[in-house]
Amino acid sequence: MEPLDRATKQRLVDEVGPWHHSIGLGDGVVTPGGKTPAHHHDDLRRLHLPDLAGKSVIDIGAWDGYYTFMAEGARASRVVALDHYVWSIDFKKATQYVLDRQRSGQRIQSFHTVPDLWNPIDLPGKRGFDLAHRVLNSRAEVVVDDFMAMDLAALGAFDVVLFLGVIYHLEEPLRALRRLRQVTRDLAVIESEAVLLPGRPGRPLWQFVDADQLNDDPSNWWVPTAEGLRSMCLAAGFSRAEVVSGPPERSRFRRSRAMPYRLVVHAFS
Repeated sequence: MEPLDRATKQRLVDEVGPWHHSIGLGDGVVTPGGKTPAHHHDDLRRLHLPDLAGKSVIDIGAWDGYYTFMAEGARASRVVALDHYVWSIDFKKATQYVLDRQRSGQRIQSFHTVPDLWNPIDLPGKRGFDLAHRVLNSRAEVVVDDFMAMDLAALGAFDVVLFLGVIYHLEEPLRALRRLRQVTRDLAVIESEAVLLPGRPGRPLWQFVDADQLNDDPSNWWVPTAEGLRSMCLAAGFSRAEVVSGPPERSRFRRSRAMPYRLVVHAFS
């Protein structure tokens, strides 16, 4: 591919519309993701990723591909980006749809049930990934499929599996973790929305989130406690699971209220 000048890169980035990840494309052009570079810096610190050099890596729920391209930059030997749901959503329309529903007080429906927002043929939500993949001359393999329904044997196993911001969007988290175990040769890095429940320290619990109760996002279903996710990893067949980034210190929250936070668990084959 012929290299693009800065103005062309910026124009193409602007045409994509809402971005989730902030990705540096060279020449000072950075995609305007809701996840800012500072967010990514903090996330990487919390993830405690191993050295990826020479390892096979799969990024399940890749979205715009920040972690896919990060793994390539870390000299992984093979990188696969897998997604399906967000790549099928027209986020320009979805953003306006959510605003309209909030203003009218109507319930936000799951995006895949709204025909005007859902397009699994043209994949409007994949435009950002495709642009970054092209500009960065990425060699990452791209798989468009539903992780919960696809043939995992055809996918194979990976040294490091990135399962970041996915588990709480799935209706069947235990089955999802069992499938995750099938593709994990060594380590699965699982990052999730989580909840600290007052009066229940160390209990393996999952909180059901009905419809659009969490962040006005109807794709959220189950939010675990730290022990809830760790224990379910063991139930799914992982030999060991460790909380590497858990809840904040108790002194920082009101004990009478549930507190949301982001959780990271390392699960080992």
